[in-house]
Parts: sequence; C-alpha cells; structure tokens
Amino acid sequence: MGAVAERSGDLWASFQHDPRDPALAGLRASDADRDVVQGVLSEAFADGRLDRLEHDERASATLQARTLGELPPLVADLVPDRPLLPAKVPLAAATPAEIQVRAVQKWRSDRREAVMGFLGSLLVTWTIWAFFMPGGFPWPLIVNAFALMNVVRVVAAKDEAISSEVRRLERKRAKELESRAKKKQSGS
Repeated sequence: MGAVAERSGDLWASFQHDPRDPALAGLRASDADRDVVQGVLSEAFADGRLDRLEHDERASATLQARTLGELPPLVADLVPDRPLLPAKVPLAAATPAEIQVRAVQKWRSDRREAVMGFLGSLLVTWTIWAFFMPGGFPWPLIVNAFALMNVVRVVAAKDEAISSEVRRLERKRAKELESRAKKKQSGS
C-alpha cells in the first residue's frame, strides 16, 4: 500500500494517523506504520535512490522506531512533504466547519459511487444483452432503472444526507472528547 500511495504522491494517506502532525508525533507507531516506511525504503533502494548501507541504516531505524514522530525523517528526502490532510486531523480537534466539509465530502463520495454503479450496470447489462439476446426483451432497462433511482435518491437527499453525517461526526467527536477527558482523569 505504501508503494502505491507513494507513486500516487500521497504516502501520508497510508498511515492511520499522519506522523508529521506534531500533536500525534508522540503516539506509538504500529507495525503497519513501520511497514509503510519499509516499503518506501525498499522501493527507493530498488530505484537506486539509496545505496545498500543507507537502506540498511534506515530500515534498522524504522524497526526500532517507537513513535510516529520518528518515521518522517527516515523518508523525508524520498517522498514529497504535502500539507497535513484535512481528513487526518483528529476528529476531536475538528472545528464545526471541518466537520461540515467532511460531511459534504462523504455525500460527494456517495454520489460518485451511485453514478458509477449506474454506469457500471449500464455497461455490463447492455453488453450481455447485445451479445446473448440481441433483439429480445430489453431487460437491462429494468436493472438500469433501479440504478438510476439510486442516483436520483442520493442527489435529491443531499441536504438530509449531509446533516445526518454532520450529526454522526459530532456524536463521534463528543465520544472522542469524552474518552480523552477520562484518560486525563485516570492519568492524573
């Protein structure tokens, strides 16, 4: 996944939590986080951007990394350093405007999936019909009608879908804040 993300220019989206975020730098790194960095190092070695010694040193440091903050310096000269991704800002720290943006992004994703489902059903059903039943009953119209109704439903319910997602994210944010408060109380 790391190599794919690096090629697409978005290595940092491969992490559950963006390791460049100073607020998250102290979090413990997971094996998956270390695997992302190992993938970048292996690809850089294979591309000739690192020699064997550099690769081995960085790979060893990656395996020994305890926190997320230790990982970015190991690949800083190998991948672009883009701004922190808005979706990677912890929900507990999100402003109402950021929550609204996330809700709109979710609706857009749902709309895109509905349109792609419609187009996919159009292509598949009409291709099957054209090869196996040309001139017969045009049954793809039925399948396509249901897929089109889903697109209309998603588009028509935009405001409702966005407000529902905002409420869901606000509840999730409240739970995260409550969890943080409990951790602070038990740690004190």
